[in-house]
Amino acid sequence: MTNRSRALRTSTILWWGAGLIVVAAAAAVLLLTTLGGGSPQDSARLDALRTAANVVVGTGGAAALLLAARRQRSAELDLEQKDHDATQRRITEMYGKAADQLGADKAPVRFAGLYALERLAQEHPLQRQTIVNLLCAYLRMPFDESAGETQVRKAAQRILTVHLHPAEDGGDAWFWPAIDLDLTGAELFDFSLKYCRARSAVFAKARFFGETTFRGAAFETKADFTGATYAVPPDFTGTVFPPGASAPG
Repeated sequence: MTNRSRALRTSTILWWGAGLIVVAAAAAVLLLTTLGGGSPQDSARLDALRTAANVVVGTGGAAALLLAARRQRSAELDLEQKDHDATQRRITEMYGKAADQLGADKAPVRFAGLYALERLAQEHPLQRQTIVNLLCAYLRMPFDESAGETQVRKAAQRILTVHLHPAEDGGDAWFWPAIDLDLTGAELFDFSLKYCRARSAVFAKARFFGETTFRGAAFETKADFTGATYAVPPDFTGTVFPPGASAPG
């Protein structure tokens, strides 16, 4: 878990307690010297001792408060850790179930896996790159068109398109920034990254079927189209490539 506040350590409490005792003892000696030594009367000494005792009691109360604060913070941290662990287990279970669904024989089950992954990535930003990696790996796998797989793959492509397209005002909560795509050797159908943004994208040896457009897309650090083939001439109008990169020939 990140950015967690630390609880007071036991050693810290002990040092504080020892310091408070020393302060209390010094205060008692000072009070006895100043109030009890100036007059032989017993009443003055008794008052001084009472005052010193009150100081000792007060310092003990302060130490007790520090110890109670430590216990309270420890309990809070334990609860935070339990919540964090439960969340991580839930994410792992959802991810594993969705990944299993992608390997199912029936297309509707694979659709369900795709949308479960999309929802998981939307709700947990730290998992987005991992889930995009899984979607890319799925698109790189060979497939059987007779099993309705083309439509499932188009759905996976649409998920990437939707979440790599920033809103014009920059406030779109659906946008996933700083994403890397690796679609090396993938077979893509009617693929579109129109006006999308990605940190890097590798399409080396990818095969594009149907209409393909990268119009207005922008790649920040890398764009590799080496050996890619197109059934229809692609649209790279306004595509922004990173420094040193060249547009596909």
